Amino acid sequence: MQKLSPRYVEKPWGRTTLSQNFVNDSDRRIGEVWFENRDGQDLPLLVKYIFTSERLSIQVHPDNHQAIAKGLPRGKEEIWYILDCEPGASLGIGLTHALTQEQFRHAAENGSLEHYIDWKPVKPGDCYFIPAGTVHAIGAGITLAEIQQNVDVTYRLYDYGRPRELHLDDGIAVSHLVPYGRDVMEAPLGSSLRLISETEAPFSLDLVHWSDDQAINLPQTGGAIWFTPLTGSGTANGVAWEKGDCLLLDGDCEIMLKAPSSALLATVADAGSLSAETR
Repeated sequence: MQKLSPRYVEKPWGRTTLSQNFVNDSDRRIGEVWFENRDGQDLPLLVKYIFTSERLSIQVHPDNHQAIAKGLPRGKEEIWYILDCEPGASLGIGLTHALTQEQFRHAAENGSLEHYIDWKPVKPGDCYFIPAGTVHAIGAGITLAEIQQNVDVTYRLYDYGRPRELHLDDGIAVSHLVPYGRDVMEAPLGSSLRLISETEAPFSLDLVHWSDDQAINLPQTGGAIWFTPLTGSGTANGVAWEKGDCLLLDGDCEIMLKAPSSALLATVADAGSLSAETR
């Protein structure tokens, strides 16, 4: 069992003031907080928090096969859980209607692409799975938790005039240029339900809620669990945790609550038992 270490990542669309117990003690615009293990081991999942003051780039990620062909360890599929948002906040997921690759490229080059993105209004507790190949963007004024396959690959398709590199050839080659076909999952804090299963994605994710007077039952996976508390506090094998933390649980683990708590629990089917270095 290990408490993963937060790494603050600066982004042009980030914020100087954060939430979820994170403290930015500088004037840097922090857009993401990544949870990493201290020994640098390549873990199959990455848990991160995202804080936006502006829209992120319109982007896409490759699947496992496409990524491995480029020399990467895996593709990138991710799931978003909305923790907080400003009135009118939205997520861009998929297209309003199907486009050809030529039409899509033209829209990206002439600056009209954002008008073809399906911008969906969001509220706290909304959850969206983003399969590889889904054209997407996170809007302004949103705080969310993201669980993703652990690889740093993003093909940026449009960036609202920011002076950053675009990756149109690679991005268009892997993009599904059609509307997004999934309904929003509504999962308010305090509820318990499965958000995604390993039959749909490279990992599973559950939202759980525990009262402070019940026994804690973790999924019997035989492998590692990424434990991300969203509310409450307690201990895991005597190590204190609270919201804003992320723990990697491997093997037997005794969780004790100090208050009612909601958490995200992520697992990977083929992760197996992680090495002793993570314990």
